[in-house]
Amino acid sequence: MEFKTKITKLHYDKNAGGILLKFLEFCSLFYAVASRLKNILYDRKILAPKKVNAYVISVGNVTTGGVGKTPVVAEIANYLINQGEKVAIVSRGYGGKLSNKQVNVISDGQKIYYEAALCGDEPYWLAENTKAVVITCKSRFAGAQYAISNYGVSHIILDDGFQHRKLHRNLDIVLVDSVKGFGNEKLLPAGPLREGTEAFKRIDRLVIVSKDTNHLRAEKYARIMEKRLKCAAFVCKAEPDIVYNIKNNNILPKNSSITALSAIGQPEQFFAFLNEYNVTDKITFDDHHQYVEDDIKNIQGNIVVTEKDAVKLAAFDYDNIYALKLKATVDVEGLLNGKKI
Repeated sequence: MEFKTKITKLHYDKNAGGILLKFLEFCSLFYAVASRLKNILYDRKILAPKKVNAYVISVGNVTTGGVGKTPVVAEIANYLINQGEKVAIVSRGYGGKLSNKQVNVISDGQKIYYEAALCGDEPYWLAENTKAVVITCKSRFAGAQYAISNYGVSHIILDDGFQHRKLHRNLDIVLVDSVKGFGNEKLLPAGPLREGTEAFKRIDRLVIVSKDTNHLRAEKYARIMEKRLKCAAFVCKAEPDIVYNIKNNNILPKNSSITALSAIGQPEQFFAFLNEYNVTDKITFDDHHQYVEDDIKNIQGNIVVTEKDAVKLAAFDYDNIYALKLKATVDVEGLLNGKKI
């Protein structure tokens, strides 16, 4: 078992023990001091987040790994745009080759200016799937200010912004996986938490992401967490839709033999979505992996990837690459207003 896989298993096993966990718990003490100190400084207003002249919505999580933020960011952006608002999505641009020390306009809402390998797979996917202005910059404040000054946006959505406390936000939305939850509720590196449980009180809305065809577990978990965290909790239903060729959009028939390929935070859920296909091999890379042609050139037959992976693999001239499209359903109106239907 690879070391990274072993660590991930520990993060989501509440009954885990052993010397390795004890060592990681010791290391977590240093992380806890730094994280707690930062939060104390902001909570006691010793440090003040900067404000911009726009309504700021943060969509993030408190755990490591992929939860499903990007589709939810797109759903919120498209909802607001359909309401007549001018929206910008500001991302740190992790995984891209562009320097994020400067403001990078990935899309002005009409035209995409960079390929996925340069700007990062998530910003590129958001540019493709929304009409929002998409910006990457390490300083979310600088990115937000640029969007307001140059595009007149009324709403800023921070992609993965929960820990970025330097920018004031009007609404903090946090996502959590319906199966993995908060794992063992320990701080990095002993657990998956990016912050201590004191951060939970900053959550305005909780979204339970259900990557299953049966959403009863997620709905029950939402009710439990709503009482525990004392905030409105919603369920985002993510389900497999179609598998389409990224070159010609042809649909791949069910029961076809495939190689499943992924470079995402939680690949096992992607593999589970392919249960109606004959998966002959599963290949995984680290999250945000930058593909090279050698990664795929020797794979025979149909290759099925996530849409996040597809934006990078499109750079290669292969006609056997397919992407799994997911249907993400969430009550955006209720989510933004804090009211359930």
